Amino acid sequence: MSDPHQATDELGYPIASNLWQRVSRWIFTTNHKDIGTMYLVTSLLMFFVGGAMALMIRAELVAPGRLFFDPNFYNQLITMHGLVMVFGVAMPAFVGLANWQIPLMIGAPDMALPRLNNWSFWLLPFAVILLSSTMLMSGGGPNFGWTFYAPLSTKFAPPSTDFFIFAIHMLGMSSIMGAINVIATILNLRAPGMTLMKMPIFIWTWLITAFLLLAIMPVLAATVTMMLTDRHFGTSFFAAAGGGDPVLFQHLFWFFGHPEVYVLILPAFGVISEVIPTFARKKIFGYDFMVYA
Repeated sequence: MSDPHQATDELGYPIASNLWQRVSRWIFTTNHKDIGTMYLVTSLLMFFVGGAMALMIRAELVAPGRLFFDPNFYNQLITMHGLVMVFGVAMPAFVGLANWQIPLMIGAPDMALPRLNNWSFWLLPFAVILLSSTMLMSGGGPNFGWTFYAPLSTKFAPPSTDFFIFAIHMLGMSSIMGAINVIATILNLRAPGMTLMKMPIFIWTWLITAFLLLAIMPVLAATVTMMLTDRHFGTSFFAAAGGGDPVLFQHLFWFFGHPEVYVLILPAFGVISEVIPTFARKKIFGYDFMVYA
């Protein structure tokens, strides 16, 4: 039985009386709005990290010649800036928006798999911290560009590359679990009467995005695993001297990389397709054709 003297918020929930209760309310939350908020806050924090790297890059380029940084450190900045902005900013921002909006827009009480939702978020901050920490390791961080082409990322890369590979695995797991949750929610928890062709465009864009993530993230995981075995276990997937082919790396990477640009742009298309009709007070034109497209 609850304490009648316990202070409550406007929704009737008890207000945490100590620090651990307040912290654990966020750590263990399965509420889609809380998790969406944490994704958005993480994305904002990483935006400042990636943005600081961009400012350092531009400072170095303000005049010809070496000004502030060793060329190798400059390459690390270029690499980490790209990885942070793609995996730490853009993707979490749209996943946070999806967590907030999808249940509200389809009439669902929450995401279909709330505990998986919590887990998929908490993989993210540890992954981006591990990724960023590679710049502080012996030999410096990854210095081969965000596309990490072999053999630069296999034969000539610093030791911290192994931690970068692990961070990519964690980020991939987070994305895959988030995509499973989105698909399960959209296909199973729509309000009565909301058929697929009555769903908002934003929901359609996220349904397609989630299937894209399921298709491409395992390929990226396989690619970085092949990098790892080339580095430490004597394989030659990408080493021409051992019968491998560096172009194979490019094929595998861009199987991920090209759909990734649609993973980033489709939710943005969905946002625009909701905001403009809402504030123009006009029904969206050509809904069926946009969905089929």
